[in-house]
Amino acid sequence: MWLKNFVVQIITMSLGILMIQGCVSVPKGVAVVQGFHLERYLGTWYEIARLDNRFERGLSDVSATYQKRDDGGIDVFNRGFSKESNDWKEVRGRAYKVGKPGQASLKVTFFWPFYAGYNVIVLDRDNYQYALVCGPSKKYLWILAREKQLEESIVNQLLAKAKAYGFKTDELIFVTHVN
Repeated sequence: MWLKNFVVQIITMSLGILMIQGCVSVPKGVAVVQGFHLERYLGTWYEIARLDNRFERGLSDVSATYQKRDDGGIDVFNRGFSKESNDWKEVRGRAYKVGKPGQASLKVTFFWPFYAGYNVIVLDRDNYQYALVCGPSKKYLWILAREKQLEESIVNQLLAKAKAYGFKTDELIFVTHVN
């Protein structure tokens, strides 16, 4: 009887690990940026557009700030303004590099031990001023920039790349920044 319980526990733990690992992957057919320098990516990014998701629904003025941690990880501070409640919604998390050296892939957690993939799939390699980021599936996509506005021509380039990867760009929400 104890052997049967032990086997069930091992199978359950293995499935749990596979589910968690599957959440930090890159969507099929999508390539992440190579030659990525995490130190240059640190700092504040403003959300220009996103696919709708429950944790940002209804928020404007969304930003994310990334800061290096002593353990080699990254502190993540996301915030956005809710008109409905007339206040700021904030969440803190942690991120860690995954994948090969120079690969723009992170795993991020806001509710340990659950991690999700954070994959930079387009990046302004010269100045790190804009990025196209996706999660572990094609349900998650963000256009980020160092400024609250991004040139229309750059937005159009990012939209074309996202569409070529199979993201539903017609469903993107363009974020307002008034605060």
